[in-house]
Amino acid sequence: MKIGFIGLGIMGKPMVRNLLKAGHEVVVFDVIQANVDAVVADGARAAASSKAIAEECKLIITMLPNSPHVKTVVCGAGGVLEGATEGTILVDMSSIAPLASQEVCKACTEKGVKMIDAPVSGGEPKAIDGTLSIMVGGDEAVFNEVKDILGVMGASVVHCGDIGAGNTTKLANQVIVAVNIAAVCEAFMLSTKAGVDPIRVFDAIKGGLAGSTVMNAKVPMITAGNFKPGFKIDLHIKDLNNALETGHGVGAPLPLTATVQEMLQMLHNMGEGQSDHSAIAKYYEKIADTQIRA
Repeated sequence: MKIGFIGLGIMGKPMVRNLLKAGHEVVVFDVIQANVDAVVADGARAAASSKAIAEECKLIITMLPNSPHVKTVVCGAGGVLEGATEGTILVDMSSIAPLASQEVCKACTEKGVKMIDAPVSGGEPKAIDGTLSIMVGGDEAVFNEVKDILGVMGASVVHCGDIGAGNTTKLANQVIVAVNIAAVCEAFMLSTKAGVDPIRVFDAIKGGLAGSTVMNAKVPMITAGNFKPGFKIDLHIKDLNNALETGHGVGAPLPLTATVQEMLQMLHNMGEGQSDHSAIAKYYEKIADTQIRA
């Protein structure tokens, strides 16, 4: 199948590669030429613009940083809707505000384009091995049309409700991940300051109730001092901003989210915005003047 793919960052590149491995023809566009070149070398074909992709592809996937980027790429000059024809399907896999998904979907519907929102969880490692968790909002019939394509990139593909439900689910996911990382860092700082080897603590508790996918993924990074981004702090700040805005809009209290957001903002101010979100450990290391290391 011919698939258009717009947005070739940390997540987009491996997702395109998995589509190529599955035998699909993938036409790509990104504003950063090096990103385009990287996947063209793997067999993708470059297009000159988002509009150009829409002119030849009936299925288009976007994987972009935030709501304004999606609105520009889809609705702006030279965007998807300028080139799309009736019946085109847009799958926005970006993590954006649910209200923004609904606004973009309205514009798509007016052009005869079908849209679903399908943000992902799992970071770069799961994007690489094709085992992302994909949360989908939109018309169920459209979801069923593209479910198998999404399954090439994810191990879990779940329809969550109407348009915007995918991004609402992703916000819930990001709240849990952020608070979980903060709790892990706090607990491992406690054990470190008390003189107990963090690796032994990890081995002792990972199989119990405290165990989690987050802890399994992040503790080895923290104890090695490896904060190479699988998911950047600045992107998690964006997601938590969207969560807090949505929470305010629907009347959901998010005090833990607000606290972790302040930690992330401090890390951004320390120059750690491009580090992995496991660098929340550096917040604790700074205030405790101790490193969590094996």
